[in-house]
Amino acid sequence: MKPSIRPLWRLAVCAGALALAACSTQPSRDLAAQAAPPPAPVLAAAPAASAASAAPAASGTLPHVVVLATGGTIAGAGASAASSATYQAAKVPVEQLLTGLPELGKVARVSGEQVFQIASESFTNQQLLTLARRVQALVRQPDVQGIVITHGTDTMEETGFFLNLVVQTDKPVVLVGSMRPGTALSADGALNLLGAVAVAASPESARKGVLVSMADEIHTARDVAKLTNIRTSAFASPWGPLGMVVEGKTWWFRAPVKRHTSASEFSIDRIQALPPVDIVYSYANVPSTAVDALGTAGVQAIIHAGTGNGSVPDRIVPRLNDLRGKGVVIIRSSRIPGGFVLRNAEQPDDKYDWVVAHDLNPQKARLLAAVALTQTRDTRELQRIFWEY
Repeated sequence: MKPSIRPLWRLAVCAGALALAACSTQPSRDLAAQAAPPPAPVLAAAPAASAASAAPAASGTLPHVVVLATGGTIAGAGASAASSATYQAAKVPVEQLLTGLPELGKVARVSGEQVFQIASESFTNQQLLTLARRVQALVRQPDVQGIVITHGTDTMEETGFFLNLVVQTDKPVVLVGSMRPGTALSADGALNLLGAVAVAASPESARKGVLVSMADEIHTARDVAKLTNIRTSAFASPWGPLGMVVEGKTWWFRAPVKRHTSASEFSIDRIQALPPVDIVYSYANVPSTAVDALGTAGVQAIIHAGTGNGSVPDRIVPRLNDLRGKGVVIIRSSRIPGGFVLRNAEQPDDKYDWVVAHDLNPQKARLLAAVALTQTRDTRELQRIFWEY
């Protein structure tokens, strides 16, 4: 490779275990070194203990953004440059992601932590709690102006929504990932990461809740969903993005109106564990097997991912009502990616004492139900929560 040609992703020459010798050998954690104090040592691999201890930004210096890395495709590597869909996720550590993209230093003073190194489909409730606690601790630091979380795209919308519910802050928290590994031709991770840091560094991003920045678009984590597993423009919101990030500048067109972050009644400080909530997916000729199994498994709530307007097959209704009589909360959602479930349409929710998920998809309804159940089991209160969040 000629020295004059810089790949979009400095680590594109690596595949799995390569040491990225072409990357900068300086273990800098502050990418605006020309204007900032000497960088701190390269982070350790331990989750919480590896936090940067950057000094507070002096007047006129760039904002300090902490990148929390959790793995995913953005940290993945394929066998060749043509491997855009076949690769190993969560292979590249955060310091290589950051030193491989010196353009970050033009928009923020960036430091990093390796919280996890996993593919996002393997996220657990416990890891959600661990990540939320780390984010909450960091946003309380006066020297931190924003947080970026690198994350696998498969469950990014779920992690983002959970943080949106339980992290108390007005500071920007932005999730970002990629659809192609950094080793692939036309890899999207570098530009996505640069955009996410720009969003987190922008004062205009404050008080908008947890955000997802992908493919130049800025979405609220509450709305956004992954709708395709191939194209780089994989994420969309049923009500549209909040704005765009172009060449390091944010452009805003709307703001979220649902309760979030500093306006939320929930706090990670008061949540020790999440109660068991599971999803039943509906389809033509669906048997009661899944409902019956969850009923004996001790779940506290069932999200029914129904057809259309959250429809429930006639043979399933008695099974759900039987579980409701035993104290299990029943929440009607829809498998349809757009629209919302109307209360007392399709099913007499008042009569059955069921809850509707409004426009939340089943996976987000599961998280809101779990968080809400840490405070109440009253179905009227639960319905209020689903309307407001």
